[in-house]
Amino acid sequence: MIDELRVVNLGIIEDATFEPGAGLVVITGETGAGKTMLVDALQLLLGGTARTDAIGPHGDETRVEGRFLAEEEETIAVRRITAGGRSRAYLDGAMVPARELAARMGGAVELVGQHDHLLITKPGSIRLLLDSVLDTEGQAARSAYHAAWATHVEIATAQAELGGDRRALERELELAEHQAAEIKAAAFDPDAEEPLVTRATRLRNVEELKFELASAHDSVDASDGIDDALGRIRRAHARDPSLDGLLEDASAVQAQVAELRASLRHTVEGLEHDPDELAEVEGRIAVLNDLKRKYGATLTEVLEFGEKASRRVADITGLLGGADRLEADRHQSEIALNGAGERLRAARVRSAKEISGSAAGHLRQLGFSSPVVELAVGPADPSAHGADTVELLFSSDAAIAPGPAARVASGGELSRLVLSLRLAAGVDAAAVVAFDEIDAGIGGATALAMGEKLKDLASGRQVLCVTHLPQVAAFATSHLVVDRIGATATVRPVIGDDRVAEIARMLSGLPESERGQEHAVELLTLGAGR
Repeated sequence: MIDELRVVNLGIIEDATFEPGAGLVVITGETGAGKTMLVDALQLLLGGTARTDAIGPHGDETRVEGRFLAEEEETIAVRRITAGGRSRAYLDGAMVPARELAARMGGAVELVGQHDHLLITKPGSIRLLLDSVLDTEGQAARSAYHAAWATHVEIATAQAELGGDRRALERELELAEHQAAEIKAAAFDPDAEEPLVTRATRLRNVEELKFELASAHDSVDASDGIDDALGRIRRAHARDPSLDGLLEDASAVQAQVAELRASLRHTVEGLEHDPDELAEVEGRIAVLNDLKRKYGATLTEVLEFGEKASRRVADITGLLGGADRLEADRHQSEIALNGAGERLRAARVRSAKEISGSAAGHLRQLGFSSPVVELAVGPADPSAHGADTVELLFSSDAAIAPGPAARVASGGELSRLVLSLRLAAGVDAAAVVAFDEIDAGIGGATALAMGEKLKDLASGRQVLCVTHLPQVAAFATSHLVVDRIGATATVRPVIGDDRVAEIARMLSGLPESERGQEHAVELLTLGAGR
């Protein structure tokens, strides 16, 4: 049980310390006084999310401390939230992660929030409710399903990494083989393109080349100037032997002219118009340009692409064997997953019947004559949570066909439905149960029934209940009141006349009214007698 709780600067609560005691502990106060802050404080000690907006105006950090007693063992839990957004948790003086608080304290304390009536209308929350009461066979089925789902996801991931199923791999292999073969068949050197272009240019312009080069040959052949110049230099050399260098230069020029003449004649004789060769060269250039268009800006890039395609062919060939294995594994995993899903669904159906019957019984004790509660479990495509759909159906009377609880239940009916479902799912297994305004929307005899139900639940355990109903508060073992003045809230226990005044305030808003106090005494007497 919670032996002592201290709350410092949480919202408008400046500094409050109280000892709830055993049995049913109710927390009351005016609307907006800060009653729910005490439940928020407890949630922080259970490892709940810490938000900086919880820090109040009375300092730069929030601090919550709690002393918990379990048999003869005492545990001290502390949670701090600083303005910088840091959250720190402590257990028995040692700093621990917040999740350690949840692990240590969560099993002993059960929180039922004022918004649980929204959660129970969501399929995911109903599924969790069902799973919380699975029998041994059902728990084994749930574990088996999760294992089968993990295997199924692992195989699907492996197939995705392979690039798809076998047909997809075969299509990719066919494409890679074609690309590698096309580039290999071209059998080119990356430096072959420029000579081919030059050769094509010559073949296209062969007639013009022959004319120009032949004319050049004729011009050189018709010129005898160099021979005449060489003869004169020789005669001068005969008279002046020091002209050796000049004679050598002239002789070299004559030899070069003779060589040029021969080269021009040979080149002209070698120029022949060959349409077949031109077509062959231009075809070769077209092939290379087509490869560049498909596979790279240069022939070097085309060759690199071909090497990659060849490697991909080898890789895919190896992967196809793995794809066959994975396809077989996937088929087996689907069989296992479907089987596990059916077993888990059957277990959830058993849990649904158990919870539905128990919840209906609790609802009858809360004022319904013949309520219908049905947790409908049906088949669905496998997902991470199972292969079923879950829906909460409700009717306030057996004469009315049940429908989705979120649509057909009123606020007061949802409040009682929440309590009934949580009781049916075993909330009473926890040593401490805290309810935060789950009695919204009810009153009169129904409120009395809920108060009695909560008092029965508190037999042998501690039950905290934030309430606005005097009928519920009248059944309390101890009563705490949250008062607010401006931006500051305080917490005080009430007994005797003070408690009578608080119940009168809750009844009529007039704590000093004699008639109101008479009604309060009557209500307290009723609560104490049941």
